[in-house]
Amino acid sequence: MELSLLTLGDLLDDPVTGRRPTEVERHRSLVDQAVAADAAGFASVHLGEHHGSDYHLSCPPVVLAAIAERTEHIRLSTGVALVANLDPVRMAEDYATVDVLSGGRVEIVVGRGSFFARTFDFFGQDPAASAELFDEHLRLLLRLLREEEVSTEAGLRPALDAFTSRPRPVGPLPVWVGGGASTRTVDLAAELGSPLMLPSVFATPAAFVPMVERYRERIAAAGHDGPPIVGACCHAHVADTTGLARERFVPRYRHYWDWVQRLVADFTPGAPALPFDEEELLGGPAIVGSPEAFLDTVGRWHETLGLDRLACMFDLGGMPPGMVLEQIGVLGAEVVPHLPS
Repeated sequence: MELSLLTLGDLLDDPVTGRRPTEVERHRSLVDQAVAADAAGFASVHLGEHHGSDYHLSCPPVVLAAIAERTEHIRLSTGVALVANLDPVRMAEDYATVDVLSGGRVEIVVGRGSFFARTFDFFGQDPAASAELFDEHLRLLLRLLREEEVSTEAGLRPALDAFTSRPRPVGPLPVWVGGGASTRTVDLAAELGSPLMLPSVFATPAAFVPMVERYRERIAAAGHDGPPIVGACCHAHVADTTGLARERFVPRYRHYWDWVQRLVADFTPGAPALPFDEEELLGGPAIVGSPEAFLDTVGRWHETLGLDRLACMFDLGGMPPGMVLEQIGVLGAEVVPHLPS
């Protein structure tokens, strides 16, 4: 199993110190995290994408290009790229450019983004059409990355006539589908033969078992080459002891969690609020503890879901950058070499 780095780029006050980084500091910290993860043996870095909120990370390919210039091995990915909102032509060009500059290290995890319905308003789109936009844009993105002289009929976007996006990717550019709350998204991933990245920061690993089983059954029935690939993500913190990890993490986690609930209510009126339940969250979506406890929990996640990749988010809720870099180093030394195979 691979361990990866995930960040969504929230820009919040640290509830412990009261300090709020500048946008410059926050964006530089995203690059620094990825450089540290590359040195620590992490498999990939995943950058989120949001618009119009205090998630300040809105342009993953630009930040990934900066990361590419300071790293050698780590794969450059998203968590997620909003393919329903973005034009697939522009997307193919942007990510293929980073792929060329990085020597073929780019992957893309795409998501529908329906959890933040107001984003569709920003792009002049109807949120009720999110599923259709996602389906059409994803299929076109895959064709643009894999084929030249692509022709399409008009749908939710204008037709293309023998269009070739430039530059061409260095080689096959993997496109994961982020989903697991909707059977429609899971079925689409299986139909396309795409790896599946679960939104597992919202529930316990066990909650996603039926979707993973469905995905594996359907991808096998579709006859795609190679084994199905499943990833998951988590909120995470590691320290010398589990007690210290909880002491450092919980105030920031509560701060982040409550902010997310307010954001969701603003972007998607009527969405149910999820209260902060420390014990439930630390027993499910979050992995918090000593390196030994961290590794034990990762092993249980792997056993439950058969994971190929786990993307960990350390920098939420105003977590100090130095503390984030410290955790990445500890995991590289004490967890990465002992991951389940």
